[in-house]
Amino acid sequence: MTTVDNTAFRYRTAVPEDAEAIEALDGSFTTDTVFRVTVADDGFALREVKVDPPLTKVFPEDEYDGDDADSRTFVAHGAAGHLAGFVTVSYSGWNRRLTVENIEIAPEHRGRGVGRALPRLARESQVAEGPQAGGRQRAGFRGGRASTG
Repeated sequence: MTTVDNTAFRYRTAVPEDAEAIEALDGSFTTDTVFRVTVADDGFALREVKVDPPLTKVFPEDEYDGDDADSRTFVAHGAAGHLAGFVTVSYSGWNRRLTVENIEIAPEHRGRGVGRALPRLARESQVAEGPQAGGRQRAGFRGGRASTG
């Protein structure tokens, strides 16, 4: 168990029983800043622009396109046992790259370090267990959503 902001969080590899909570997690967010792409002398630059009223963003669910043996999902649970967030990562052996496919943190747990801790757990797990770990402990998730096929 890890304590962040005086709140204890439990981090672990997802199991099929986590699917319902993952599906129900509110991944939307509100922002009062957007980034505008501008052309610079050496390429492109991002410029922060304030927006009023603030924008709320809701991402569509990813489509599940079959089994991905190199995909793993890790979850964080708060002290009361409720899902605080999850990250789904995939590993590409040819370039030894771990890619974050999806990450969502429950609104009440944002800003408490959960979003930094989950990818760190995935990376540490990959280093400790090697590239074959992706398929061995996969819990039936892809892109953070429970698989149906």
